[in-house]
Amino acid sequence: MKVKVFYHDRCFDGASSAALFSRFYAERIRNDVEFLYSGLLHRAGALFNEADFDGDENAIVDFKYSSSPKITWWFDHHQSAFLSPSDAAHFEQDPSNRKFYDPDFKSCTSFIATIAEQRFGFNPAPVAELVHWTDIIDGALYPDAKTAVEMQAPAMQLTMVIESTQDSTFLPRLIPLLMCKPLAEVVATPLVAPLLSPLLTRHQESISVLRDRIESHDGTLFFDITDHDLEGYNKFVPYYLHPESIYSVGLSKSSFRVKVSVGSNPWAPSPPVVNLAKICERYGGGGHARVGAISFDVKQNEAARLAALEIVKELRTSVRAGV
Repeated sequence: MKVKVFYHDRCFDGASSAALFSRFYAERIRNDVEFLYSGLLHRAGALFNEADFDGDENAIVDFKYSSSPKITWWFDHHQSAFLSPSDAAHFEQDPSNRKFYDPDFKSCTSFIATIAEQRFGFNPAPVAELVHWTDIIDGALYPDAKTAVEMQAPAMQLTMVIESTQDSTFLPRLIPLLMCKPLAEVVATPLVAPLLSPLLTRHQESISVLRDRIESHDGTLFFDITDHDLEGYNKFVPYYLHPESIYSVGLSKSSFRVKVSVGSNPWAPSPPVVNLAKICERYGGGGHARVGAISFDVKQNEAARLAALEIVKELRTSVRAGV
């Protein structure tokens, strides 16, 4: 029997969610299965290909809802979990007790661990380290920007590798390791260890680029790095460089999309009050109240830049108005 697990690609929580779901499934549902892994990315146009749902069971974790009858499991914690009202209605009417949603969880990994324990008798203790770090990383619960940027913890190093990889086979090979090994051992494996040194060098280069590109006004940062291959940059660097900021809006580019990243400073001098997910939803994106993103087609550079500048203007206006 084949269980195909679709997860938020190039995301530590996405990979960890796939690992935790697989461990839970093998321990509490059935263990005579082969797990297959397929990453999903937010991009312009259709997010799902029905033909890809070819497992005997198909699960989606840490990603938007699909109303396909082929999807048998779903877990998500993003505020913008549904592509349409009809998808939301479909979820509400689903009788399977195998599709779960709660935007109050910091990470999808911790959400899966909680549901698996409460509903299915799963023991999350062996994966406590993974759950702990996904909450910190996905919930931006670092004590300060320095901790988030200096990349000392194995989980932080893994996040850097995951967000930077261009190898579509990397995460399907990593996920089984996350199921059963401590993070320090995962980082030391031949799969991960050779990738770290060049990425740490690239990380330092990205700090220099962002230092030169960021414009800071009215508590809101803006930067355009679409002329650099830096989509996987550390999202906390802007706040490390500009601790006075409340919000940030960044433009980056990869081989398949132009991305507008909209975030808020976890250590801001004034608490962020604007719901960033709702702003991103207006442009076809989504996320959480404190962080969101919008994906444009790779040829829509100007449309992405226009959206970014509109959002910057809106956020700066809100800061000046004190709302």
